[in-house]
Amino acid sequence: MSADGAANLAITDPVAFIRANTRLRPVPLVPNIVLHTADEAVPLWSKTEEELGEAGLPPPFWAFAWAGGQALARFVIDHPGHVAEKTIIDFATGSGLVAIAAMKAGASSVFAYDIDAFARTAIALNAAENGVTINARGDDLLGGSSVPPAQTILAGDIFYERDTAERAFAFLSEQAARGATVLIGDPGRSYLPKDKLRKLAEYKVPVTRDLEDAEIKNTAVWTLA
Repeated sequence: MSADGAANLAITDPVAFIRANTRLRPVPLVPNIVLHTADEAVPLWSKTEEELGEAGLPPPFWAFAWAGGQALARFVIDHPGHVAEKTIIDFATGSGLVAIAAMKAGASSVFAYDIDAFARTAIALNAAENGVTINARGDDLLGGSSVPPAQTILAGDIFYERDTAERAFAFLSEQAARGATVLIGDPGRSYLPKDKLRKLAEYKVPVTRDLEDAEIKNTAVWTLA
């Protein structure tokens, strides 16, 4: 399909837009999970802005398997006790990778939150491809939306920007104070508050240079100290 044809699908059919601009691929660190992922970030980003007639949209985080999400997905599959038979929140889920991993590890239900409408469409597509059901929601949990009771909160790749990192950590700390287990996947982003966290595991994660500064990122899974 031509770029123009793929673009025209976005307005009326986000499912067709995602299918036209991504390919179904296994996740490098979790190859039993497949995702609709893009070859490059900037062209897809530009295409999304053109179709919605908006500038300054957030990057298409949903179209890639980010390092923190890969590590967190690997961790919950290898250590299912953190999610099995529990209600889970996957915060800022993007593609839904970590939510899918939690369901495969035996979670009773997963609420996957992302304010990007394209992400929620991608989550539905990716969940179906992996044979699981995910409850995708668009509520802004950092903006005061109510939080369903959950035993475990999963958060990958959220400490990339100062304001978001501070608000996210405050949210996660509040959920931990209420008794939830908090698990964070992060490749050492600038605003990760390591002094307030405890490392649980570390992985060498294959990534694309279109997104990162290396082809392998040392990425850790953390919990609150």
